[in-house]
Amino acid sequence: MLTRPRVLLADDHPGVVKALSRLISLECDVVGTVGDGSDVAAAAARLQPVVVVVDVNLPHINGLDVCREITRNSPQARVIVISGMLDDDVAQAARTAGASGFFYKATMGDELVRAIKAAWNGQFT
Repeated sequence: MLTRPRVLLADDHPGVVKALSRLISLECDVVGTVGDGSDVAAAAARLQPVVVVVDVNLPHINGLDVCREITRNSPQARVIVISGMLDDDVAQAARTAGASGFFYKATMGDELVRAIKAAWNGQFT
């Protein structure tokens, strides 16, 4: 039985990935990081995270399409979408795409870790 959620991070900004990895790894196992939308689904299949944290604006395939693909191909996986855009339409689009949660990058902090744990337990944030 897993005692900590396994998390895959997908963001194309190295500084964001580094900061998120530090924050999340306090209470979760970061099993990998990906910077290109076209690589996320394969990494998720290979690494078997229980939660994928994916940025909306990824190169080649956007995070909403990644979310749709992961939730379609691995219904047990949970996806939390993050974005630097302060736009309620993006949050709604994330939910429509099958996300278990949505966070604005500027305000997420410890709330993201709580959301990962909630998604791991099957709750929507």
